[in-house]
Amino acid sequence: MQMKVLGGLQKGLIFIVSAPAGTGKTTLVRMLQKEFSCVVESVSYTTRPMRASETADLDYHFVGHKEFEEKVKAGEFLEHASVFGESYGTSRNALFKQLSQGKHVILVIDTQGAMHLKGKLDAVFIFIQPPSMDALKKRLLSRKSETSAAMEERLAWAQKEIECAVHYDYQIVNDDLGTAYDVLRSILIAEEHKNRI
Repeated sequence: MQMKVLGGLQKGLIFIVSAPAGTGKTTLVRMLQKEFSCVVESVSYTTRPMRASETADLDYHFVGHKEFEEKVKAGEFLEHASVFGESYGTSRNALFKQLSQGKHVILVIDTQGAMHLKGKLDAVFIFIQPPSMDALKKRLLSRKSETSAAMEERLAWAQKEIECAVHYDYQIVNDDLGTAYDVLRSILIAEEHKNRI
């Protein structure tokens, strides 16, 4: 049987990807999914309103605050966090179901959720850095989806997230999308072929 570059494991691996908003993490993860059918993104639950560019159950499972709290109480989330007054959570059942099907599951979560899982979950932690805070500000401004107050709040939060990057296994600076993708792709390939004794 010919060895696969990626997708040759019976049980998939967990990859946790964090980055400040506007750094390109979603774009990079979608590029991986397009190239490799064995790579899936864990779809988080959130209480925040859906943006015009988003699709329900593809980008997020959009739920009300009451339903979210019920899921928390029922222990349905592997991790959950509150960011900018909205809640986000990762479904425990969906994650383990995909892993058992041999899928590599990428959790795109903020640093709060990632640090909660550090040491509790066998996962590879990857942080995507913006080229600079100025570049990040320009990217967020180009979205035209934030008020100036919300923008300042996001940038302050981004600085806190960047300070957590030292706790991740890998850091990638996304100053060129193609190069950042090559690095991310190579991490997944190397991790699949790593000896785990």
